[in-house]
Amino acid sequence: MINNTLSSYTASTPSIDTNLDSTVAGQRSIRELESTLSSSASLPIFISSYQKWLVFAAAVFLVSVPIFVEAPLVRSLPSLSLALTGFWVWLSFTLMSRPATYVWGDLLLGFSWSWLAGAIYWGWLRWEPLWHLPVESIGLPFAFWCLLRNWGKVGNWFYLGSLLGTVLTDVYFYLVDLMPYWRQIMRVDADGAPQILQNALTQVQTPWGQASALTLALVLLTVGVLPLRRGQRHWYAFGGAVLSTILVDSLFLLAAIRA
Repeated sequence: MINNTLSSYTASTPSIDTNLDSTVAGQRSIRELESTLSSSASLPIFISSYQKWLVFAAAVFLVSVPIFVEAPLVRSLPSLSLALTGFWVWLSFTLMSRPATYVWGDLLLGFSWSWLAGAIYWGWLRWEPLWHLPVESIGLPFAFWCLLRNWGKVGNWFYLGSLLGTVLTDVYFYLVDLMPYWRQIMRVDADGAPQILQNALTQVQTPWGQASALTLALVLLTVGVLPLRRGQRHWYAFGGAVLSTILVDSLFLLAAIRA
């Protein structure tokens, strides 16, 4: 009986070892699976964060660079500049028809309103500063209508950020009494512009002008940075548009200094 028991125990030992090896292998597979799931879960977060900063960079580009492209174009060929608005709208809806490029079409649609306003004002009304803000606000009803329906948030918040930067800059021009120089520079040829810019720069360099410029920069910086904490793409579009106003104003100031 003892021999039978021992032989029975010896025969069952490999079965126990096999079960133990299976358990260890199963635990290892579970750990590998958890590691894979953890790394794959972090990938969409990285992609989302990367895309938000791409939206921010695109917003800065769409406010800053086209100013130096549209401005000379609209002065020589205002009708062509106005017609290009239709192209931007067509391209935006084309991009929005594809899920992979929807956000870029959304952003471009908001840019179309800024382009339209710039084409109208700088093409035919640039001699009168009082018309600037009313024309720049041409897309405001459409933007509010879309946002109330939760549609086109990236593009419409970009447009609102761009418009806010324009409003604050114009308020600065009123406070420092730069509007007369605006009217003068729009009516003279290229040879007379440097002297007008120098006169305007003298106005900016007064204590009141410097204090107002510092206040403007702080307001733009605060309004542009705080929305980024919310972490949504449309706030990055808004923040990029607002902060790019500082860049554009700085470039104009540099041009006046070098005139």
